[in-house]
Amino acid sequence: MSTVYFTDMRTKPGRNLLDKLEILVKRAGIEQIDFKDKFTAIKIHFGEPGNLAYIRANYAGKLVKYLLAKQAKPFLTDSNTLYLGKRSNAIDHIESAFENGFNPIAVACPVIIADGLKAIDCREIPVNLKYCKTAKIGSAIADADVVISMNHFKGHEQTGFGGALKNLGMGSASRSGKLELHSSSQPIVDASVCTSCGQCVKYCASDAIHLNVDKKAEISSDKCVGCGQCVAVCQFEAAQPVWDNSSDIMNFKIAEYVAAVLNDKPHFHINFVMDVSPNCDCWNCNDAAIVPNIGIAASFDPVALDKACADMVTQAGAIPHTVLNVRQYGELQDTDKFTIIHPNTNWLAGLKYAEAIGVGKLEYELVKV
Repeated sequence: MSTVYFTDMRTKPGRNLLDKLEILVKRAGIEQIDFKDKFTAIKIHFGEPGNLAYIRANYAGKLVKYLLAKQAKPFLTDSNTLYLGKRSNAIDHIESAFENGFNPIAVACPVIIADGLKAIDCREIPVNLKYCKTAKIGSAIADADVVISMNHFKGHEQTGFGGALKNLGMGSASRSGKLELHSSSQPIVDASVCTSCGQCVKYCASDAIHLNVDKKAEISSDKCVGCGQCVAVCQFEAAQPVWDNSSDIMNFKIAEYVAAVLNDKPHFHINFVMDVSPNCDCWNCNDAAIVPNIGIAASFDPVALDKACADMVTQAGAIPHTVLNVRQYGELQDTDKFTIIHPNTNWLAGLKYAEAIGVGKLEYELVKV
């Protein structure tokens, strides 16, 4: 059984939420980690511009201040997105992070995009599990000495919810890794938006792409290995992934990627169960929260942490007039909100698989701080 530590949202003069965060992580045992001179990756989601549900930068700044006092070398990090948006390359991603408050002035440490300028800087870490033989992890995260995840706990349209496992597994993957997590098929080319720039041809290591007689990119299926490099380098959305993985399989692959990220290095995890929006922070907007703000939880075990937070959301009542149809589903106390919102997902299957491959344990003791 693992231990999950939890603090609620109640404050008083002399003990605000930032103070409570520091008290929580210390009580949860973060001081057991030797941070001196260690490159410490704080894996966080910076939020797509326009979305306001992401974790406030103040919390990251508080954690960084603690780590600096322990003589760590902390940095905030995330990897680029698979889709073409404001976080699909390092330049736009850093600008988005700064816009949302994650800048060196506010958080007192660097912001490093884990998989580099064009989302192709990664390490292939052997996992040799059922779905993935290797995991393509952003280099800055793979090379870190310590990994700390700061996770906004919320709904997710493909995995049911996003917490520690989602942030670590999907969020640490390079773009080719994200393609592997999302799809079991080879990419395709939309010729109508192909500009004939030839970048996909240049960067294809399998010599699987050529320009046809119309000067449009074509992928030879007999040569393509599905690495996703063409998706990574195409800046016009011509090379596209095929979104064909079920929720279960995606969650299983995410668990395998988490195993690669943690990979016998010291790690610690914090879930912020507040502004629990129905969808991912990758959206450029956020819908109304599905439950009242609950609190902050921390643990060395990301599986137990996610299970405890999912249970707390289940046990909470819903906010009236949100995306949940209260008249249809009733009070929604002790109801799995994530499955109601995203009925084609199965978040529990992912947690069970993560436990089966040794990432963590489902059974937990909840200690209130």
